[in-house]
Amino acid sequence: MSTGVPASTDPVLACPIAPVVDIVFSRWTTPVLWALHEYGRQRFVQLHRRIPAVTPKVLTQRLRQLERDGLVVRTYHPEVPPRVEYEISDLGRSLAPLFAHLAEWASAHLDEVQRARDSYDAPPR
Repeated sequence: MSTGVPASTDPVLACPIAPVVDIVFSRWTTPVLWALHEYGRQRFVQLHRRIPAVTPKVLTQRLRQLERDGLVVRTYHPEVPPRVEYEISDLGRSLAPLFAHLAEWASAHLDEVQRARDSYDAPPR
């Protein structure tokens, strides 16, 4: 289906991974998915303790978006008091190789990136 937008100006056609980057690399998405992958099913408070820099409001928004995208499963237990747990879905778990490659790349190249930044930011001689 053509949108009538030339491929050179349609970001999805110009870069087919753009939608994936928007989903997976939105702020706080990777720490949430990483925590759920590493530590398994968690309640909101447990997850927030693992990622204390995120506000509860933003964590709630991120969890809802991840649930909507199918990357996180929310389970409501109708108890007194009610209990809600979050866990990474099979679809979210399928991102593990991508994260492993990124961690490998970071380990191999972040020092190089820092040197480039330092060189760029250095005052001219």
